[in-house]
Amino acid sequence: MAIAIDKLSINWMCSNTWKIASYNTSWCLAGCAIGDMGTILYFQTTGIDWPVFWIMTLAIFNGLLTSICLETIILCRQMQMATAFKTAIGMSFISMVAMEIAMNVTDVVLTGGAMLNWWVVPVMLLVGFVTPLPYNYWRLKALGKACH
Repeated sequence: MAIAIDKLSINWMCSNTWKIASYNTSWCLAGCAIGDMGTILYFQTTGIDWPVFWIMTLAIFNGLLTSICLETIILCRQMQMATAFKTAIGMSFISMVAMEIAMNVTDVVLTGGAMLNWWVVPVMLLVGFVTPLPYNYWRLKALGKACH
């Protein structure tokens, strides 16, 4: 997959693009966090004894699902349901995967497992927001593509 050189050399100092990319990333983060953290909290409160790897895998999968659902609902204000769904999957999937992996790796590194507590959640959300933000900015600036 070749990308033209002009697509790589963009202006990284555009505050308007950073604002839009941040807004879009925030919606993606909200959707991902609902499914991801909901799954981790479920296992944490029920005491079901699953290996951390499988809990995190399920958390990532559920985070992707809830993010796609939320973004589809948001996009339905602008387009038909089928188009909104295709847009939600196609335009931000790399961003969502990066966000999910970053959040879950942060949780495991900081807590030693699949565990939510008062201090790890803000760190997970911050890492989940910052990780895909440059990619979302680049997509907006270089390709003119956004998820919303």
